[in-house]
Amino acid sequence: MDYEAIFTQEKLEALFPAERTNDFFEALFGDAEEGAYDIALGYAGNRGDKLNFELRLTQRPGKCLACNLTYGLPQVFARHPIINVQGIADAAAEAAGKGGASWKLGATQEMSNQLHVIPFMVELG
Repeated sequence: MDYEAIFTQEKLEALFPAERTNDFFEALFGDAEEGAYDIALGYAGNRGDKLNFELRLTQRPGKCLACNLTYGLPQVFARHPIINVQGIADAAAEAAGKGGASWKLGATQEMSNQLHVIPFMVELG
């Protein structure tokens, strides 16, 4: 199956809308402006029915991404209802025409001072 054709930028934004970042920081800090980064979903390829996504944390202007504790985020994101990792995995499976999905978040990777990435693996059922 051609997952590249399914997981276009438009589809990724539908799976994880940009406003979810502000909702997350609103819940966490009581003010979306307190957030140091924006969260976006990226597609990073597949091996069969194992899809590789990324939760991309991009530094906001005037904020310091490197100063934030992004290394503990996989555990936070795994449980946080606004991030809703299981919901993203289920929606990805549905988009791929498959039933159900299991998922796993990897450790935060520092790509640069302005970009940290959390690997997000989805195995289609």
